[in-house]
Amino acid sequence: MNSLTQQLNDTAAAGSYSLQCGVDELRTAAGAAGFALFDADLKGVKGKQNLLNALAAAAAFPPEFGANWDALADALCDLSWHGGVAGYVLLLRNVSDTFGLSANDREIAQDILADTVVYWRQRNKAFWVLFA
Repeated sequence: MNSLTQQLNDTAAAGSYSLQCGVDELRTAAGAAGFALFDADLKGVKGKQNLLNALAAAAAFPPEFGANWDALADALCDLSWHGGVAGYVLLLRNVSDTFGLSANDREIAQDILADTVVYWRQRNKAFWVLFA
């Protein structure tokens, strides 16, 4: 098991970080660790609905996804449709400092991501948010 795979399995260390390796290396490590990798390219994404749609597509949310903040929080803390994986990696590529959102919406999105990390940690699963 390589060091990146070992890092991904460190539930206590899971959180939001800048990606410090190549995307292909991350993909390989996530696969080796048995993690689901959700790859969201947010280049040019502006506005809440576009962000929600991009995240829903990346994580293959069910068709009944409500496309609002509450639904995002619910979906990220469920993920049952991905089966028996060891953990999760949400890769956010080409994201701007503002997420393409208003200050209020950006704060809500960041809070949801942080709460998701804690939710999964309490269930002994790692949830990583990586920015590339």
